[in-house]
Amino acid sequence: MPGTRTTTGHFTFADWQERVIGPGEDANPRLAHASVRNTFSGGIEAAGTLCEYSIVYVTQKTGSFAGMELITGRLDGREGSFAVEERGWFGEDGTVHCTFEVVRDSGSGELAGLRGKGDFTACHGEATVAYRFEYELE
Repeated sequence: MPGTRTTTGHFTFADWQERVIGPGEDANPRLAHASVRNTFSGGIEAAGTLCEYSIVYVTQKTGSFAGMELITGRLDGREGSFAVEERGWFGEDGTVHCTFEVVRDSGSGELAGLRGKGDFTACHGEATVAYRFEYELE
């Protein structure tokens, strides 16, 4: 992306509410839904973001997910909100690998026209996760 900026920081899981949708707790594959709140610091500053995930467990410990997150706060000092679409997978050791992209035309306030993508890797048991986000503003 021309004029691309890169910012980094961390986020913490403030709340994680997960429920199995079907076919059952011990069945594989099984579908689950999670509602999550995150708090971001660094280039993205936002508290209590709203995030919804659909999760497919292939085994008791492995699977993939897709989700949407609404982030309201600041990006490198600019105030507004934007949504990101997230996709990822998790392995036997509990490590989560995720990429995310700004939902087209979702930026508001000083973040109108925001485009970008990023990623994170969350290791099992760690409460704080580092992220990287590349973006540009029109």
